[in-house]
Amino acid sequence: MKFPRTHSLKEIAALIDAGFVGSEDFPVQGMNEIHVVEPGDIVFVDHPKYYDKALQCAATVVLINKEVKCPEGKALLISDDPFRDFNKLSKHFRPFKPASEAISSSAVIGKNTVIQPNVFIGNNVVIGDDCIIHSNVSIYDNTIIGDRVCIHAGTVLGGDGFYYKNRPAGFDKLLSGGRVVIEDDVELGAMCSVDKGVTGDTTIKSGSKLDNQVQVGHDTVIGRKCLIASQCGIAGCVVLEDEVTLWGQVGITSAVTIGAKAVLLGQSGVSKSLEGGQTYFGSPAEPAREKMKQLAAIKQMPAIVKTIR
Repeated sequence: MKFPRTHSLKEIAALIDAGFVGSEDFPVQGMNEIHVVEPGDIVFVDHPKYYDKALQCAATVVLINKEVKCPEGKALLISDDPFRDFNKLSKHFRPFKPASEAISSSAVIGKNTVIQPNVFIGNNVVIGDDCIIHSNVSIYDNTIIGDRVCIHAGTVLGGDGFYYKNRPAGFDKLLSGGRVVIEDDVELGAMCSVDKGVTGDTTIKSGSKLDNQVQVGHDTVIGRKCLIASQCGIAGCVVLEDEVTLWGQVGITSAVTIGAKAVLLGQSGVSKSLEGGQTYFGSPAEPAREKMKQLAAIKQMPAIVKTIR
């Protein structure tokens, strides 16, 4: 998430009542999660295990719970609870604005786009030309939709990311201040859920088609011309490269990459990144031919045990 203007380190520190290391006028331009940070961004870290990763990433401001040696060209914000203060910044720069109408007056809707009854369109949504938005679709604030997009009934774009910190009193939610971006010629089936990014964008690129009841987690990027069958669950921060096919009920864990033109057969479970251009099956997913051989061997086990006995 980029701020409307560049702020000084001192200004940001004052917003969250934090100490800082670095020049008062050190420029701060936005905030992001570690996998999408750029120079000028704030990233937060609250566990020693991840200090080095945060300090060495592209972000130039690190919100951290211990004063450590600051890398050259960077600045620190010192907080007793970086998770809490990251949420404070999200509330300040991307506050929730209650709706007062079904289709916000700030929404921009393109030529020849059809909006069916009972659709909700939030603040600052942009929808392109020649789209069809079917009944009972909910499009949350700041969503961007391209041209010739079809969204079927009951789909929700822009729900919060599933991201919590376990505290003694219960689960503390990391607020989502990102967006959903749907490019041209995408079709989303009925009852799909596409969560917005925590600070960045959840993106579905041009030409991709999603069947009914598909879940797409926060900050995930689905490439061009992907085909995703019903009841697939894609966790946050996943990258599907171009022309990936997921058949029904495939599950993908967070922060993995599926290479271009890979095919995942039905009910496969993905626990690590997979190379493109291959067909996979099983849980954990492996090359399909090898997995089928394993299953065939397992079927022979009763006969083998009987022979041994």
